[in-house]
Amino acid sequence: MANARIDIVGPAEYALIASLYNQVFRPAKEPGFFERRFRARYQPLILVAHLDDRPVGFFLGFELKPSVFFAWLYGVVPDYRRTGIAAQLMEAAHDWAREHGYSSIRMECYNHHRPMLRMMVARGYNIVGIRWDPDHSDNLILFERDLSE
Repeated sequence: MANARIDIVGPAEYALIASLYNQVFRPAKEPGFFERRFRARYQPLILVAHLDDRPVGFFLGFELKPSVFFAWLYGVVPDYRRTGIAAQLMEAAHDWAREHGYSSIRMECYNHHRPMLRMMVARGYNIVGIRWDPDHSDNLILFERDLSE
């Protein structure tokens, strides 16, 4: 299991986030996409995982409502998957949210992202709903975890 260094970064790192995102997801996004998404969001959190000073994963989230933090995006570059980095990012996000007074954390995951679905259940998230995303023609599974557990 890898032992990543997890750093909190700010808006100056949107280019790095876009680079990492584009190694994980399609279609590609520009740094401005992340800037627009975080605009007017309260308590944004951007985490970057490093191994040997190389950025290999990221987490993005923000306040959904005063007691609930929203985990918007997780990603680990393909060569570093299945090494525990996603779990380390998730634990760092949980710790940060707990320290900032949030009682739960919520996340959505596409039905076809099976490894992430399995990880969410294994990490104590409960399925609290499902919604259809017409843009991707797929179901989004809605998860939530009580941070006091």
